[in-house]
Amino acid sequence: MQCTPATTAHPPARAALWLAAAVAIMLLAAGLRFHDLGAQSLWNDEGASAVMAGRSARDILIHAAADIHPPGYYLALAAWTGLTGTSEFALRAFSALASVLTVATIGALGRRLYDRKAALAAALLLAANGFAIYYGQEARMYALLGLLATAGMGALATWLVEPSRRAPLMALALGNAAGLYTHYAYPFTMLAQGAVFVLWWLRRRDWRPLSLYIAANALTLLLFAPWVGTAIGQVTTWPDSGVGTDPAFLLRTLSFGPGGQDTSWVVAFAALFAAAALWMWRGRALWFLPIVWASVTIGGFLLLGLAADDLKQLTPASAALTLWLGSGLAALWRDRCITPRLLAAAASAILAAALLAGLSALYTDPAYRRNDYRAMASAIMADARPGDAIILDGPGQGEVWSYYYRGTAPVYPLPRDLGGDDAATQAEMTAILRDHRRIFALFWGDRERDPNSTVERALNAGAFEADSRWYGDVRFVVYAVPGEPAAAPAETLNLHFGIAGAPILLEGVALDRETVRAGDALAVTLFWRTDEPLDRRYKVFVHLYANPDAPPPAQHDSEPGGGLAPTTGWTPGETVIDRHGLLIPPDLPPGEYTLAVGLYAVDDPAARLILAGSGGERAEIARITVLP
Repeated sequence: MQCTPATTAHPPARAALWLAAAVAIMLLAAGLRFHDLGAQSLWNDEGASAVMAGRSARDILIHAAADIHPPGYYLALAAWTGLTGTSEFALRAFSALASVLTVATIGALGRRLYDRKAALAAALLLAANGFAIYYGQEARMYALLGLLATAGMGALATWLVEPSRRAPLMALALGNAAGLYTHYAYPFTMLAQGAVFVLWWLRRRDWRPLSLYIAANALTLLLFAPWVGTAIGQVTTWPDSGVGTDPAFLLRTLSFGPGGQDTSWVVAFAALFAAAALWMWRGRALWFLPIVWASVTIGGFLLLGLAADDLKQLTPASAALTLWLGSGLAALWRDRCITPRLLAAAASAILAAALLAGLSALYTDPAYRRNDYRAMASAIMADARPGDAIILDGPGQGEVWSYYYRGTAPVYPLPRDLGGDDAATQAEMTAILRDHRRIFALFWGDRERDPNSTVERALNAGAFEADSRWYGDVRFVVYAVPGEPAAAPAETLNLHFGIAGAPILLEGVALDRETVRAGDALAVTLFWRTDEPLDRRYKVFVHLYANPDAPPPAQHDSEPGGGLAPTTGWTPGETVIDRHGLLIPPDLPPGEYTLAVGLYAVDDPAARLILAGSGGERAEIARITVLP
C-alpha cells in the first residue's frame, strides 16, 4: 500500500491547539532558564561581564580591544543592567531572555522551512536542551550569539523564499554585523549562510539575488570595519589548546546537553533522523539549511582543533542540530504509513530520555556547578583577622572577587599581568610572607599564568598549609605563617613506615609551639626520607585527638610538600621537608591532645602504611595543650 503525506490543512480548532502547544513550549523554555537563575555564584568570566557592564561605553570599547571578545555583548549588558541592576539574577536574565527568544526563533524558522510539526518539534528540543539552558543561565555572550545566528538564518531563509522582499536582506546585513560584534566565532555562521545561499543559487542561476547578497555582506563588513583590525589581532593570538574534541561527545552535548553517560547510540539514532529528513523533504527549496548550518559550524570547530572547553562557541550549532532533528521527526510523522510513525514515536521516547538525562546532570551533577566565589568570600569575611592576605593565583579572578569581597584584607593577584616573571613573583611572595600571618590562596587556571608554580612553591616553603578544599574548579587553600619555618628537626624520631623493600622514614619533627588556643593554627614540619625509589604516591595525614577511637577533631591530609613533592618523585637518601598547618577548631574543648602522623595511598585511602615495630597505622609524635 502506498502511503501519502498527512494533510496540512489546519481548521480553527486545530490552529488553537498549535498555538497552545507553542505557548506551552515557550513557557517551558522560560521556566527552565529562569529557574534558580541567581542561586549560583558568578564565576570568573561572569565577574568580567559584571565589571565590564559597570563601565561607560567608551571604557567598554577600550577594554574590549584588549579582551578576547568584541564589545557588542558588553554594551548590550551595560544597557540592560542600567535598567535591571547588577544582581546575579539581573546579570544572567539578559542571557536567559536571549535563550528563550532563540527557542521562538528556531520555531519560526522551522515553520518557514517545513511545517508546524517541524517548528514545534525543533522548538521543544531546544527548549529542553541542557546545553542551551546552561549558557542561557550564564552572564556571558553565548546565548546572544545563538540568538543572533538563528535570527540571521531566519532572515536569510525568509529572503530566499521571497527574494523580492528587501527587508529580510537588510535584517540579515544588520544582524550579521551585530553577530560579529558579539563573538569572534560568528563568521562560522556567515560561512554557513554563504553555503546555503550557494546551494540555493545553483538551482536558479539568477544574477540579481547574487548581487544583492554580495551587497548585504558588503554592508555587514562595512559596519564591522572599525573593529576588523582589533578582531584580526585577537583571533590570531588565540592560544592553541593542542587537544581536539571527540566528535561523538560534541554531537551528544550539543543535541541533548551535558551528561556523563555514554549516549553514542542516541547520536547514531539522530543520524537516522537526518536520513529521514533528507528523504522526506527532498524537493523543498531549503530542506538542506539546518544540515549545512550544523555541518559548517561544527566542521570549522573541529578543523581548528578547538577543545571541549570551547563548545560554548557552538550555541548556533546546537540550534541547528535541534532544527535538523525536529525536521526529521516531523518528516517521519508526516507520512501516513504506520512504520514511519512508530519510528517517530520510538525516536521521540529516546530523545526525551536523553534530554531528561541532560537536565538531571545540569541540575544535580557538581561538575556543572559554577565556581563558588560567593562562598569563598563569605568564609574569609566571617573569620577575618588582622594580618590576613588573599592571593588570587591565576588569570581572571580579580573581577569576580571584587564583586563579592567586601573585607579589608589586601588582595594580591599573582603573577602580575600575564605572568612569566618568576623572579618578580618570588620577590612579592617574600614580602607577603613577611608581612602577613595568614594567607588565603585561590588557585584557578594557575598552570596558564604560573606554569612553574612560583606562588605555590613559595607558600609551601614559607608557610604551612592548614586547609584545602574545592569550590568548583577553584582550589581554596588556607596557609598559616607562624614565623621562620624550621629547616631541621627539633626532635629526632627515626620512625619507619611501609612494607619490606619500600620503607619511608620519618626522621624528625618540628613544631612552632606545643600550647595553642582554640581557633589558632599549629605549624607542623615533618622530615621524611626513603632509601629506595617509591612507585606509589602517598598522602600524609596529621591528626589531633583526645580519644584514639573517635574521629579526630582537627586534621590535615595532603601529599608531601603541599602536593608538589609526591613520594614517587623522592630521591633516595635525600630529606624531604613537609609542612602542615593544623587548624584548631574554635569550639575545641581545652585539654591535652595527642598529635599523630601516618600515610595512606592516594589511589586507595584504606591502604595505610604500617608503623614498624608497633603494627599501628599512625605514630604519636607530640602532646599538645589546647587553651580556651
